Amino acid sequence: MSNRILKSDTYQIPVRYHFIFWTGYFLINFIRWGSYFDDYVYSLKSNIVEFSLHIIITYFHIYYLIPRLVLKKKIALYFVAIIGTLALVYVARTWLNLLLVTSNIWPEAIGNQKAFSFNHIVAVTIGEIYVVALVTAIKLTIDWIAERKKNASLKQLQLQTELKYLKSQIQPHFFFNTLNSLYYLTMEKSEKAPDVVLKLSEIMQYVLYDVKEPQIGLLNEINYIQSYLELERLRHGEKVTSEIQIKGNIDDIVIPPLLLLPFIENCFKHGSKNNDSVALDIHFENAKDEELIFTAKNNFNTNNTNEKKHGIGIENVRRRLELLYKNNYSLETKIIDNTFNVLLKIPLL
Repeated sequence: MSNRILKSDTYQIPVRYHFIFWTGYFLINFIRWGSYFDDYVYSLKSNIVEFSLHIIITYFHIYYLIPRLVLKKKIALYFVAIIGTLALVYVARTWLNLLLVTSNIWPEAIGNQKAFSFNHIVAVTIGEIYVVALVTAIKLTIDWIAERKKNASLKQLQLQTELKYLKSQIQPHFFFNTLNSLYYLTMEKSEKAPDVVLKLSEIMQYVLYDVKEPQIGLLNEINYIQSYLELERLRHGEKVTSEIQIKGNIDDIVIPPLLLLPFIENCFKHGSKNNDSVALDIHFENAKDEELIFTAKNNFNTNNTNEKKHGIGIENVRRRLELLYKNNYSLETKIIDNTFNVLLKIPLL
């Protein structure tokens, strides 16, 4: 990975925040040492020298040593580089202080300490390490927070993309089935064909325009299901019977669009074969304004193998539920006494 890529992967802090940080840090030290020595002129000059070097070594460490050595796991070379850098900073700081500030190189120490003594080297080095560590920790924390936000955004984008793909699978699947129905009616020269075209156009308007939003009113979804059932009745006549029951107030409930239709389609795949009838019992319940309970039951033909084909519907719904609700939903499908049962529970938004 190149250094250019590494830099692009870190959060670029605006220049004004750099300026605010260093200005604030400088003022704190200027006032602190000016008050300590009761000599603000000395404090100003010494801090100008020291902060100039602080800034140089800090940015060298953050933008060069970390990406080129630490991130590339050249740890031994990193320690050699940081020790050499600290040595150069010590020499430069000591020389500039002696030249521009004072001959007393370490006024806060007891006695007249000499430059390049062991104690002075240790004290200056620890001070530089403190500044470098503090600023590096701040930068890495900001990068970590930015990276978390970036990963969360990418994950959300990925989920939205997959959800759109799954939803797009449902629409052609539904229209394919409906056009098959229309084909049979036209082959039989049925008078119902025009009604099917009209109902299909209403449903197309719903699918193409109304389901673009991530959530849609449950009442709209129920109307859509009813339109689908009317289409199937036009094709099969009295062989299709259905009952929709609603318990509780569902006026304000919203759900992901096209989430429930695959279960209704599945009823026809399980229950309709040749001259078989299809009887559906569909139930919606608002459970204490906490979750929506959806159940669907239909007669099940054990000899029907249609469900083995085009298995997009139910698996599609399962995947959408996982993406939308994670572990906060429940979906059960089972066969009891030649009846196919669906029980879905999702939290109310």
